[in-house]
Amino acid sequence: MGAAHEQQYLPLRRQYFEIPTSPVILKTGSDLEGIGSTGSIDVNASSIRNAALGVGGLLVATATYFCFWPVPAEPVSWVVQPPPGYVGAHAPNSLLSDLRKIDIGAEHGPEHMAIGPDGKLYAAMTSGNLVRMDLDGANQQLFANTRGRVLGFAFDAAGRMIVADAMKGLLAISPDGSVILLTDRLGADDPIAYANSVVTAPDGRIYFTQSSTRFGPADWGGTYEASVLDIMEQSATGRVLAFDPVSRETRIVARGLSFANGIALSADGRSLFVNETGRYRIWKIDSDANAVDVQNGSPKARILLDNLPGYPDNLMRGREGRIWVGLFRPRSPVADGLAGRPFLRKMLLRLPRSVLSTGAPYGHVFAMDEDGTVTRDLQDPEGDYPGTTGATETADRLYIHSLHATAIGWKPL
Repeated sequence: MGAAHEQQYLPLRRQYFEIPTSPVILKTGSDLEGIGSTGSIDVNASSIRNAALGVGGLLVATATYFCFWPVPAEPVSWVVQPPPGYVGAHAPNSLLSDLRKIDIGAEHGPEHMAIGPDGKLYAAMTSGNLVRMDLDGANQQLFANTRGRVLGFAFDAAGRMIVADAMKGLLAISPDGSVILLTDRLGADDPIAYANSVVTAPDGRIYFTQSSTRFGPADWGGTYEASVLDIMEQSATGRVLAFDPVSRETRIVARGLSFANGIALSADGRSLFVNETGRYRIWKIDSDANAVDVQNGSPKARILLDNLPGYPDNLMRGREGRIWVGLFRPRSPVADGLAGRPFLRKMLLRLPRSVLSTGAPYGHVFAMDEDGTVTRDLQDPEGDYPGTTGATETADRLYIHSLHATAIGWKPL
């Protein structure tokens, strides 16, 4: 977004979802007589006309608001496939129900988890805290806080935690908890405003996703607000980036993704697996690609899994070649139905957030191989563990990531 365009909407941030609620006062003067001894009201034609004008004015004002009140997003049409539902490899099951829980005290939302080089479990919480603990949840302690919002992290060969911070960019955290900035922009006018997920390669290179170049959480009220704007707009400005720690240069691997999210590396390091949340699909992209626009087609980028039954979030390498995918919520029939109706999507952005349809909670993670074959599928139709964003696998446990849970859920393997 250019500076002038951004300034145009600056006063509207955190306000464009609010509908004015000031009461409308209809003044009828002496036209409305008092209630007589019989309890009846004498209303003449003038008072009825005034009341009708007042109601008509309110309706016009409401219609004007819904049609013309400025919002920062400019939705575009896109083609959506009919949702497949829960069939085939994703046939309904309850294998994710009745998770065991690790108490995390006042924390909530363990959105991303990984095992560190010290054998500890690390979790990024909604509070911004990075919490370290034993694999059974004992000895919990604060590892670091970036004063931003960590959405993904991985560990490099030196034992540093490499962090994708939605507010700060790409960071490195030493084992002692000290934080340094690696990169937060590609150029003076090209900030990395929504870093999301990250993976480290054996050669030291760091690959990470930028969900949107249009809506940064620091500017638009947080990660949820920015994600809604980006997915409702469907301008597909998400990118895959690569950072070279030797040259300290950042380059674009791929672009044109509708909310680029989770990322994982193939076993040979030649391919990247990338979740495109806004279009319900997973890409396989050559790690040596250079600024490939996935919307235009390229042999360097192909769709691995398409038309998923939910919104894909994190990607995590597991054991025996598995790659775990989290679907944090099923697809919305309303959202799918509005794919070709950008004007109606823009109207919806003027509604209070509480009335936007998000569907019922539904827990769902699955594993695939590098060819996109689904090898395991675990579901919780009741959604008792809300907002499942991914899974971290050890030899005997599967830890389930979550946007909103007040505990860490896990199941024995």
